Amino acid sequence: MPRQSPALTEALNGSCAIARCLGVLDDPWSFLLVREALLGRRTFAEYRDSLGIASDVLSARLAKLVDAEVMTKTSYQQPGQRTREAYDLTPAGRELSAVLIAMKQWAETHLPRETPPKVDARGREGQTPITSHLVDAHGNTVRSDEVSFVRR
Repeated sequence: MPRQSPALTEALNGSCAIARCLGVLDDPWSFLLVREALLGRRTFAEYRDSLGIASDVLSARLAKLVDAEVMTKTSYQQPGQRTREAYDLTPAGRELSAVLIAMKQWAETHLPRETPPKVDARGREGQTPITSHLVDAHGNTVRSDEVSFVRR
């Protein structure tokens, strides 16, 4: 793995929450692992087979997500089998569903494909589609062109 520059290390550990988030979710595999966990995947083999990810890369990404408390690792054993590990989202990891919904919405608008999406976010009963939108502190919906980022 390449070494980080001192400036990047400082940014990833600094006061900017966006940079700190990217210190954990810094590659596509991490987001895809969270997506697969939200779809119900738990085991190393399930993640590997569903994503086609190399085992060494998968091990490193799962370890990073466990270290960051996005996922937990628990041992389990099926009768007659060796002990294996299962990986589940923590409450913090489950909250990333909002991020993935926003990313999905953005991609469907700005990177459209001919084929329908393979994954949808649905409400508790599985019927109602879930979408992402911006809301201010008073509960008012805000359009993205009305948002400005400011330094504090």
